[in-house]
Amino acid sequence: MFDSHDFFKQRFAAHMKEISRYLRYIFNGHIAFAMLFFVSAAAYYYQQWLAGLPENFPTALIVGGTFGLLVSYSPVRTLLKEPDLVFLIAAENKMGPYFRDTLLYSFVVQLYIILLAGAAFGPLYFASYPDRAGNAYLLTLFVVLIFKAGNMIANWWMLKIREPGMRQADHAVRILLNVAVFYFIIRGEMMWAGITTVLFAFVFLYDLSVSRKQPGIVWDLLVEKDRSRMQMFYRMANMFTDVPHLKNQVKSRHWLVSLVSRVPFANQHTFDYLYRISFVRGGDYLGMYVRLIVIGGLFIYFVPNIWMKLLFALLFLYMSTFQMMTLYHHHRTVMWLDLYPIDLGVRQRSLLKLLFQLTLIQTVVFALLFLSMQEWIGMGVVLVGGTVFNYLFIQGYVKKRVQV
Repeated sequence: MFDSHDFFKQRFAAHMKEISRYLRYIFNGHIAFAMLFFVSAAAYYYQQWLAGLPENFPTALIVGGTFGLLVSYSPVRTLLKEPDLVFLIAAENKMGPYFRDTLLYSFVVQLYIILLAGAAFGPLYFASYPDRAGNAYLLTLFVVLIFKAGNMIANWWMLKIREPGMRQADHAVRILLNVAVFYFIIRGEMMWAGITTVLFAFVFLYDLSVSRKQPGIVWDLLVEKDRSRMQMFYRMANMFTDVPHLKNQVKSRHWLVSLVSRVPFANQHTFDYLYRISFVRGGDYLGMYVRLIVIGGLFIYFVPNIWMKLLFALLFLYMSTFQMMTLYHHHRTVMWLDLYPIDLGVRQRSLLKLLFQLTLIQTVVFALLFLSMQEWIGMGVVLVGGTVFNYLFIQGYVKKRVQV
């Protein structure tokens, strides 16, 4: 006899084995060092910033808005796979315990985001409202957990609706209500918080009534959403190791392709062309590169200490090189590359050249940022030190990691 609870335990064990296999590569020594550096520096400057917190700082808007968005984002991980569309539909009336287990798993696995946000906003909350007791903030976090559970259940009910417009409209309304509830709670306006909570309860009950009118589970929607989330995880893991399950997405970006694809028509430039096109069109390389430049630029701009600015500049140069080096394995499943009449050393040299060009552009951007802040010493140190660091790191560490 089919027991969906036992089936969930088997599927959950296989899922955790798959996830932990890649997490070992993601949280390696390099990332652990970078995260430790970020957390230490952020905590230090956060404490200094709180000491001079202005009286009119919009704490309620920032904290309440963040809590509202966090509880609104409550996806349900069903752990379903494409073959389930064939083999599990017949047992749909027995899948109740399975989906209850997936809801519990989804809730528990997302708690760490709530706990991190609660810990991060705690000092800001007490600095903005020093007259409030600590129990008030703990009560707010308890309400966050209740709304998190409510939103997750409502999301599950709405997954029985096939029309995406209806699901999106319901989600948008709940986002506005969630943000309003926690904005009023943080401000201490409990009457308005109660009114918006009642409105949320009406939407919650409406979702229940709509879901009960649906004939059954929309299996293909559940499978597609779970598959897209796993692909997102695989794309992140692919930046650290080879992921055979990853389905690479190719984006057109014609104007960027025409800009970067101008290389001499010669054998030794074959992989120059291929890696440039892959960087622009394949996976999330371009997006990751731009995000690291933007985030690094924000740290450089807002951190007051010049030496910490320089450390952040070098750290983000290192992170960009480390993330982009996975380009070497991007075409690992394409056998036609082995048929090219080109020496394999050309492939390695082409990647190293592209990495140096990308990090050189990033170095110039950081140097221009120092120039805009009139930090002349910082600009010179980043321009010279960053270039030297890029060359030594790429020719030393990266070259050994991408041996052909």
